[in-house]
Amino acid sequence: MAATAYSTALLGGARLPAAGAVSPPSILLPGRSFSPLLLQHAPRLSLLLVKASSDDTSTSAASGDELIEDLKAKWDAVENKSTVLTYAGGAIVALWLSSVIVGALNSVPLLPKFMELVGLGYSGWFVYRYLLYKESRKELADDIESLKKRIGGTE
Repeated sequence: MAATAYSTALLGGARLPAAGAVSPPSILLPGRSFSPLLLQHAPRLSLLLVKASSDDTSTSAASGDELIEDLKAKWDAVENKSTVLTYAGGAIVALWLSSVIVGALNSVPLLPKFMELVGLGYSGWFVYRYLLYKESRKELADDIESLKKRIGGTE
């Protein structure tokens, strides 16, 4: 009874039909006639169509072709293709295994809520440590730049 009163107040006095009740379509959908839009009745729309069709779409196709050609060139430049395929296969297996482990941990009672609490605590700590103050944001940016240099091999 309280839930019905709450939902009635929430909906501004409107009541929803019962779960098994079938309402007439006129109550659920307002009566509108959908007629096709003719271009002679809408000159602004035809202007928009001309503007939309005047754009050059060959640039996106060209960039897609350039991307494929670049990937082919990089793949041909790889010396140990078997090693790359082994790493890619290992990454897929690791992703599947982590999904299985997370699914198993999710089925343990109270553990998902505990993990959410740990994640919330770590997020709060990260915001406090690195994002709250200007000096710590600069420190984080410097740490990221040094990590990028170490990964790229320029350090």
